[in-house]
Amino acid sequence: MATTRLTLAPLLLIAAVLLATKATAQPAAPAPGPAGPINLTAILEKGGQFTTFIHLLNITQVGSQVNIQVNSSSEGMTVFAPTDNAFQNLKPGTLNQLTPDEQVKLILYHVSPKFYSMDDLLSVSNPVRTQASGRDNGVYGLNFTGQTNQINVSTGYVETRVSNALRQQRPLAVYVVDMVLLPGEMFGEHKLSPIAPAPKSKSGGVSDDSGSTKKAASPADKSGSGERKVGLGFGLGLVALCLKFLF
Repeated sequence: MATTRLTLAPLLLIAAVLLATKATAQPAAPAPGPAGPINLTAILEKGGQFTTFIHLLNITQVGSQVNIQVNSSSEGMTVFAPTDNAFQNLKPGTLNQLTPDEQVKLILYHVSPKFYSMDDLLSVSNPVRTQASGRDNGVYGLNFTGQTNQINVSTGYVETRVSNALRQQRPLAVYVVDMVLLPGEMFGEHKLSPIAPAPKSKSGGVSDDSGSTKKAASPADKSGSGERKVGLGFGLGLVALCLKFLF
């Protein structure tokens, strides 16, 4: 019995070494690869209610600029995304009256060249710069106010609430807003509102500020007035000449 145990001992030792070697030789699980580049359009598409904003990001190429900058900048970026309902609530024709350059400025105004968390927005120094800041020597800044459970953003022309976040991890934050952020530099004082022509009355006259109608003089009226003035002048001259001969 003792001899059998002595014989098995080396075999067990060899088996244990072989098992340990096999376990060590197994390749380790591969480390997770680096995350893919951040894509703003993909984030908005996942949100499901930003069709108009995505369209404007594409035609102005601001979306591509954001994707490039957010993947290369250490400052990060913050985007305020208006919903489709926000665009539908605009005055009809608001977007159509914008030139291509004005469309670019409008969309850039919804992007800040720095990452801001919700807490950051509560303590940030106003006005906050946007990608449109400095264009046409304008400020194009955003102002934030509120408390922990509600943050409002104001452009000086419109004010709305900053709703839930589609993304809030560095280097990109994307927040939902229920109104299109119309900058005062573009829309304040009705700068982009067309001036309506003075209303005409049914009689063909032009209404003055008081609402009364002034009828334009016809050529016949002007001609008759001129003839009366000439006749009166001739009569007075004839009377003066007669008086000179009499006296």
